[in-house]
Amino acid sequence: MGKIKGITIILVGKKEVGKDPFKNPIYEDVELEIENVLVSPTSSDDMVNQLNLTGKKAVYTLGIPKGDTHNWENKEVKFFGQRWRTFGIPLEGIENLIPLDWNKKVMVERYG
Repeated sequence: MGKIKGITIILVGKKEVGKDPFKNPIYEDVELEIENVLVSPTSSDDMVNQLNLTGKKAVYTLGIPKGDTHNWENKEVKFFGQRWRTFGIPLEGIENLIPLDWNKKVMVERYG
């Protein structure tokens, strides 16, 4: 039996590329490849709870690898050939108390 391994997904971030005539920032999408992300269907209990609390339908839960420092809050992600949006605050466990390679999780809903 082999070791558990996640997939590579795309995290879409924003990068400031200039200012408009009113001095407001102009942003451009930046796609970052994040390796070893676990993707699992959200349990029906979690799906119902999130729908009741936030009005959003969680489809998948992403397991984020230890050591990752990216901002996962309300971000567009791409995997399985589709676009998704994270929602809620990523839940994080204490890294050295968790035996596997992932210590954060965040839910995603269908997007776009």
